[in-house]
Amino acid sequence: MNADVVVIGAGALGLSTALHCALAGRSVAVAERLTAGSQASGRAAGLFKSVQADELRTRLARRSIEKVISFAGWAGVPLEVACSGSFLIARTAQHREFLRRELAQSLRWGVNVREAGRAQLADRLSYYRAAGEPFALWCPEDVYIDEPASLVRAYLDACQLHGTVVLENEPVTGISVTDGRVAGVETVRRSIAAPVVVDAAGGWVRQVAALAGAWVPVAPVRHQLLITGPAPEVDPADPITRVVDAAVYLRPSRGGLMFGGFEPEPLPVDPRHQPASFTTDDLPLDLGVLRRLAAQLAAEIPVASTAPVAEHRGGLFTMSPDGRFVAGPIPDLLGLWVASGCNGSGFSSSPAIGEALAAWITSGAAPAGMMALSPGRFASLPEDALVTHGLWQYAHYYDPVDNPSAAAAAGT
Repeated sequence: MNADVVVIGAGALGLSTALHCALAGRSVAVAERLTAGSQASGRAAGLFKSVQADELRTRLARRSIEKVISFAGWAGVPLEVACSGSFLIARTAQHREFLRRELAQSLRWGVNVREAGRAQLADRLSYYRAAGEPFALWCPEDVYIDEPASLVRAYLDACQLHGTVVLENEPVTGISVTDGRVAGVETVRRSIAAPVVVDAAGGWVRQVAALAGAWVPVAPVRHQLLITGPAPEVDPADPITRVVDAAVYLRPSRGGLMFGGFEPEPLPVDPRHQPASFTTDDLPLDLGVLRRLAAQLAAEIPVASTAPVAEHRGGLFTMSPDGRFVAGPIPDLLGLWVASGCNGSGFSSSPAIGEALAAWITSGAAPAGMMALSPGRFASLPEDALVTHGLWQYAHYYDPVDNPSAAAAAGT
């Protein structure tokens, strides 16, 4: 079998990259060891957030929102999106100042965001009861996809519509390299000759890169969320809510409330050190972590603590030392590309990251800003520091502080 591009991994990032390469006229095959979207993407929260920490991430996030809303127009298949908007809420003085800085910089970068008062919170959020003096931002651009599997299905349908071959339950066992460049991949069923291979294997991205003798600077970390049973306190039309000092997010889901958060003592889970059969189904979950996060909001959002849990799920985030994507060509190995370093935004940034990577692959020129995401920026970082910095980024996801050691390691 021959292809112009082989993508390894049929999660949101891999499928988006494959689709955009196909739209650019390339023949594309996707190899997936299990089923499409069965790992992190199918367990995502589905949130799209316009306010980001830097201009590049802001541009990619807003482009993703634009593309997901207009999915039927450019991809050719329908996709239901909840255009809910979102609130960012801070309850401490430090986090209020953090949101004020985010407001100022986001306005400079073109984001539609504004301050919101207590009255607006009370009017728009059925399940939230303001306590103290919260500072809030209203982000009307933000959207969510109610069931993450629907985006995976839309990507699959669009890939098939545009001629992409998706090979499910077909693990990749080798990446062929000839004279310093990629020549194709071997799966359990076939050989695929291709000059371009994209490693989009999620939590397994490092194992896949190692098949070609390459190194990807990410650390897989557990993330958890829950969905309550139906709750009368939750209006299905409510917007997304993020309480930054509590490091949690919430939105309506299945008649109840989705609640997820970033634990202060995150759990690294490296599939390289697990049995070969390990999947996300085997990820150890701890409902107590979410209960402790919800307890911080007992006064404002009691339903998060009191409603019965209908689903508790988790996945692996690939965390990078500076909190930004790891996307682009692998140094010193022509034809091998990576789409990783999601830092919790792989699902929601997949439309724009896939578009940018496809443009880079097919034109040979990096789209504006994308060189800053190159996998080579952490080439000299030791393994223990990679994990330490990745855990730091996870634990401080909403914190108004910087990680200077990671920035220094990246040369930024």
